[in-house]
Amino acid sequence: MKVIIVGGVAGGASCAARLRRLDEDAEIIMVEKGPYVSFANCGLPYHVGDVIERESDLLVASERLFREHFRVDCRTGCEAVGIDPAAKTVDLRDVATGVVTTESYDKLVLAPGARSIRPPIPGIDLPGIFQVRTVPDAREIREWIERGTSFLAGMEKYSGFQTVRPKMHAVVIGGGFIGLEMAENLVARGFDVTLLELADQVLTPLDLEYGNLVRNFLELHGVHVIVGDGVARFDRNDEGEALTVTTQSGSTFPADLVILSLGVRPDTELAQHAGLEIGERGGIRVDEHMRTSDPDIFAVGDAVEVRDFVTGEWSLIALAGPANRQARIAADVIAGRDSAFRGTQGTSIVGLFGDAIAWTGASEKTLQRLGDTDYEKIYLYPNSHAGYYPGARPIAMKLIFRKSDGRVLGAQAAGEDGVDKRISHIALAIQLGATVYDLEQAELCYSPPYGSAKDPINFAGMVAADVLRGDLPLSHWESIGDDYVLDVREKPELAVESVPGAVNIPVGQLRDRLDEVPRDRAVHVVCRSGQRAYTAARLLRQRGIDAHVVSGGMLSRAIVSMR
Repeated sequence: MKVIIVGGVAGGASCAARLRRLDEDAEIIMVEKGPYVSFANCGLPYHVGDVIERESDLLVASERLFREHFRVDCRTGCEAVGIDPAAKTVDLRDVATGVVTTESYDKLVLAPGARSIRPPIPGIDLPGIFQVRTVPDAREIREWIERGTSFLAGMEKYSGFQTVRPKMHAVVIGGGFIGLEMAENLVARGFDVTLLELADQVLTPLDLEYGNLVRNFLELHGVHVIVGDGVARFDRNDEGEALTVTTQSGSTFPADLVILSLGVRPDTELAQHAGLEIGERGGIRVDEHMRTSDPDIFAVGDAVEVRDFVTGEWSLIALAGPANRQARIAADVIAGRDSAFRGTQGTSIVGLFGDAIAWTGASEKTLQRLGDTDYEKIYLYPNSHAGYYPGARPIAMKLIFRKSDGRVLGAQAAGEDGVDKRISHIALAIQLGATVYDLEQAELCYSPPYGSAKDPINFAGMVAADVLRGDLPLSHWESIGDDYVLDVREKPELAVESVPGAVNIPVGQLRDRLDEVPRDRAVHVVCRSGQRAYTAARLLRQRGIDAHVVSGGMLSRAIVSMR
């Protein structure tokens, strides 16, 4: 059996290695247009920021390794330019010489990835404007930082008069993964960074309040974040070296360096020319076995459309984890094994200035877009580990679940510690079809430095289960309006923040002041995070008062009010 794999980064390289482990006799040819295979493109921003100092550390596997360890005919600088599905052949062009040869195949795997979006904006091809997609991209940015303009080249090193290096300016276009990571690393390199995002929030997979939480955090660390305003043009300034970025609103920003991070589109050129089905989202349509509309052609990675595990919608997910799993499944199926891709939840994490923001599953805005009303949400702020052990940090969590059966639908979390493992736990729960009742019963590792006896996962499950059992009727800030609000915090806390019109009765005094609480209307109970409000609401409800806990308390009000 002869298998040709087009693309040698995450999906292609994983497929080649897995297939060889399953079939020692297969003839495997893997072609990659670029100079490297199996490189860590997720590490590129950190190489620009000198966190990963050596370029070689980004190269996970080499052409030589594939040849010697896996007996894969690995060809870099080799571009697939045409497919003839009827003849089962692929035309391959040597990038250096332009010579085109034709190879036959029994099975073909397409892993071309996605192309960076580069719209026809005036001035977009000026020197100093870069994208971050490949190792050479990162190399060019590093070189430009060192010698791109007279200031960036370090004129202060050569002049007896200029002893202080002027502040360098960078503009990052786009508030997705790469944009935020580049902003962080350019700040570390000494740049004054402005980030422009056309949408009304950064990290658009998040719900708005969490996107705004990230925006405020970026601004806290010196990044100037502009949302709802896209780039209109790029110009050279009067001196002819630095750039000026003009936005659609007419604002202008100086830039010694511009990073384009406008997202990616599936690279489907080959697939379209071969007559393969392209889906409604613009990706190559595949089934659960990663087969395209041609049974002998498979596709994996950023170029394909897959089903969203929670909503069932077709989706585009440009992430290395799903690409590697898809590649493994394609190799299994080619080797005769029964293997299927379950779909994706878009589980992701971004680290920023020592904090992390992570998410998995459906967002609330996605469910609202689909007209799905069978869900509830809770906000909670548990500690990352036992509060009495030094270093405990709060995690801002949002859990979304079905009202009808408690099935976990999605989660978002932000904090300094423990965010990754909590979202990973919830991602697995979603994969297994778990409910909030399963979360409250989950047995997880506990030791004071690592967690709590009641882990944040258990805590989330308990709160959500109490909601569904009717023990904890919820309300949310956006729906309270002018209703009666009972604040059960202590009076000194009100000096820090308060709710206009709210009545304050500290929870410790509530039993003695029940006659002050109305019985003819709903009472929305609030505290700092929700715990005291829950205690108060249980007391009130057992005294015949229609009490509801405002989910997340004042902490949630802070992030919701950012809208």
